[in-house]
Amino acid sequence: MVRTQIYLTEEERCGLTALAASTGKNQAQLIREAVDRFIELTSGSRRKSILNSAAGMWQDRDDLPDFHAARRTWDRN
Repeated sequence: MVRTQIYLTEEERCGLTALAASTGKNQAQLIREAVDRFIELTSGSRRKSILNSAAGMWQDRDDLPDFHAARRTWDRN
């Protein structure tokens, strides 16, 4: 593990202390769990953002075959 120092507001610190007391976990465990959950939540949106930025990246290429015409020849009537 890597030691990291953070600044919390007084309200965050009090809430974290109360949560630690009620769960029996220490503050470091609670912070790690919160960071893990945040990473899980945002990693899906990051993946979606990357895919959205890649959408249409080949649309202006003129050196590719006409896929729609090729596909029409493959389709069954």
